[in-house]
Amino acid sequence: MEWSTRLTDLLNIQYPIIQGGLAYLGYADLAAAVSNAGGLGQITAMSLPDANSLRCEIQRIHALTDKPFGVNLALGMQRADLADRLQVIKEENVSVVSITGGNPTDMLNELRRTDIITLVLVSSRRQAQKAEALGASAVIVVGNEGGGHLGRDGVGTMVLVPSIADGVQIPVIASGGIGDGRGWMAAQALGAEGIVMGTRFIATQECVHASESYKRALVSSSETDTTIIKASIGSPGRVLRNAFAQHIVDTEQRTPGYEQIQHLIRGQVNRRWIHDGYEEEGFGWAGQVTGLIEDIPTVSELINRMIAEAGRIRHAWGSS
Repeated sequence: MEWSTRLTDLLNIQYPIIQGGLAYLGYADLAAAVSNAGGLGQITAMSLPDANSLRCEIQRIHALTDKPFGVNLALGMQRADLADRLQVIKEENVSVVSITGGNPTDMLNELRRTDIITLVLVSSRRQAQKAEALGASAVIVVGNEGGGHLGRDGVGTMVLVPSIADGVQIPVIASGGIGDGRGWMAAQALGAEGIVMGTRFIATQECVHASESYKRALVSSSETDTTIIKASIGSPGRVLRNAFAQHIVDTEQRTPGYEQIQHLIRGQVNRRWIHDGYEEEGFGWAGQVTGLIEDIPTVSELINRMIAEAGRIRHAWGSS
């Protein structure tokens, strides 16, 4: 069955399935597995300590796959060596960069001078139109169901994707609440030409940096077992609901402000659970799609399952 869209043609991939930029989890092992399975894997640049570490990780993925892959730049995690990281991306033949978590203007202006394909995360029609005007190759639309950082307006994927698809000419990629072939086909019915999955790819065997405690929690949680943190500082993000996350929420309600919660939301606190397995000492990003996660397959098994499910749906549509 043919799965080509403008996005697969743009990225030179077999299936319009992209691995999200997963903070402290998007490394070469997972990214290469997604690319080798026909999608687009991504390394998360700002999770690495410096530009040289990023270079090593890019060289490692080149050794693991000859397929296209991307690098995610989360601008909300800006560091002094951002320009050095960008230079590494240019030197190491990265074909795709996704830009998330901040104003993409400067980055898009810089990448416009290259052949690098740019994907920009947006949470509103206005943001999508701005990204298009700045030269973005495609936009990733994140609905409120998603894990990690979200838009401030609380609009869900079902409404946001068609609204943005109607408002731009470049390809739209849907994200938020998608974890199987049904979500993929629903996204395309809404006008998207591909999908990004984050949470679902964490619960795979090749996401080797994720602790077993974190993965088990994703499997056992329902769609109601997430909560929003950091809303009080204008940077809402969805996490698994646990005692530590509730402590963050309670602290925000009592004493809102960045200074009051900064020690609770640092990357090292996040890693205490997702890397080290100490759930009582940290938090873990996750979307509502956790309610649809029932196992921890290989990436190849997951994508093949999605293709089969999507194929059955397309066959049913064709015969109805």
